[in-house]
Amino acid sequence: MSHLYKKRDPFLIRTIIRYAGLTISITGLLCLLYILYPFISWKFYFEPVFASNDLETPIPKTAVLSKSNMHSLFSSAVDSLSIDYSDAMNWFPHFKPAFELKNDPAVITTFNISIPKLRINYANVSTIDTDLSKHLILYPGTSIPPETGNSVIFGHSTIPTWFNPHDYKTIFGTVHTLKTGDQIVATVNTKEYVYIVESIRVTTPEDMSIFTQDNNGSYLTLLTCTPPGTTWKRLLVKAKLQS
Repeated sequence: MSHLYKKRDPFLIRTIIRYAGLTISITGLLCLLYILYPFISWKFYFEPVFASNDLETPIPKTAVLSKSNMHSLFSSAVDSLSIDYSDAMNWFPHFKPAFELKNDPAVITTFNISIPKLRINYANVSTIDTDLSKHLILYPGTSIPPETGNSVIFGHSTIPTWFNPHDYKTIFGTVHTLKTGDQIVATVNTKEYVYIVESIRVTTPEDMSIFTQDNNGSYLTLLTCTPPGTTWKRLLVKAKLQS
């Protein structure tokens, strides 16, 4: 019995190896871009925008990719894949309120905020749950307008071109464009309270100072991730009740 052996086509083998290598290279490049996207978007878009604002504290220096910045970028990229950021309780992993949320009919369960400059009108703010996909969230333990203290209100951000003032998954996508002097209106039990933006700052997920309750007035703080579309840093816009 005779056997016929067909020699493998070397061109086909080279083509397969070439495409496999190309696929691996593209995958690696996409992973690198995903990790570096916060830095890239910050440097070329958001840093110039923030530079025109009056910031309470300087923008973190991201011009140099230091070891700590690289670690922070990598951690935020991994966290964004494994952590449910539609739950406000996951935004500051090192801070947990010392009490449980309860549906108490004696307390205000919801109110609204409007931000004229951003075309946000009567956005719903929940005080009894932490689901950011359905509404904005008043962080547990912070005050309700117009009480003395600091009302910390969480909202999702996204790439500005996807901003939709009626979609709670994108509603804070343009908050970074606010400046000192802009208005935020809180509507509680049909009464309107006008807050004026006093300061804007960028911080890290490890910063717990934002939950401090001021006793010298009524404050309202908008909080979202920045650069929009990432979970790298936290942007805080703090406003004070107009007297």
